[in-house]
This record gives sequence, structure tokens and C-alpha cells, in this order.
Amino acid sequence: MTKFEKHLEDFKKAVERLEEVLKLEKTDITRDSAIKRFEIAVDTGWQALKNYLEDRYGVVCRSPKGCFREAYQQGLIDYDEYWLRMIDLRNKSVHTYEEMIAEEVYAELPKALNYLKSLLSLLTK
Repeated sequence: MTKFEKHLEDFKKAVERLEEVLKLEKTDITRDSAIKRFEIAVDTGWQALKNYLEDRYGVVCRSPKGCFREAYQQGLIDYDEYWLRMIDLRNKSVHTYEEMIAEEVYAELPKALNYLKSLLSLLTK
């Protein structure tokens, strides 16, 4: 199994788990679980994208935002600032825990899930 295939499989599972928890009634526990699953989905997603860009285009990117910018330049995804916003949300949730931030991130998760699912679809073609 290649690094890309491994990251893609991890990403697929992470997206499924995020979708699963977002179907549940919101409580503090499900909110926190959804945020953690979002963090994992973003991490595995950008790593799969990184490997995809390296394997298919010979492009090396070293950061999540760099990989999404490169994906724009390669025409893989449409230019949309929300890709970068997701990275910012992930960084906020990982490095700071405050109730207000948790609520902000959770409110964005349905939209983020749609973006992550579109990335998964792109990478599995």
C-alpha cells in the first residue's frame, strides 16, 4: 500500500466518522467528538492531498495551506478561501479550548463536511 493509499483510506474513515457524529443530537460530548473528528479529517485530508500532488504532479508541499494553494494552481479544486478557513478552524480547535471557540467550530462543521467530502471524491477518482 502506498503512502497515498494509506492516507486516502484514513481520510475516508475520518470523513465517515465526522458525518456519523454530525447526525447525532448536539450535546457537549457530541460537539467535542465532532470537533476532534473534524481535526482528524482535516489532517488526513491534507496529507492525502499532499501525497496525491507528489505522485501525480511531482509537486512537493509541506503545509496544509500550501497543499490547498497548490491544488488550486494545478486546477484540482476551485479557488475558494474556505479551504484555508478550514485549516484555521482546525488550528484554533487544536491549540485553544474555549467554549466560544468550540461553538464557532461546531457551527462550521456541516459546511466543512461538504468540502471534505468533495476532496475525498476528487482524490478517489
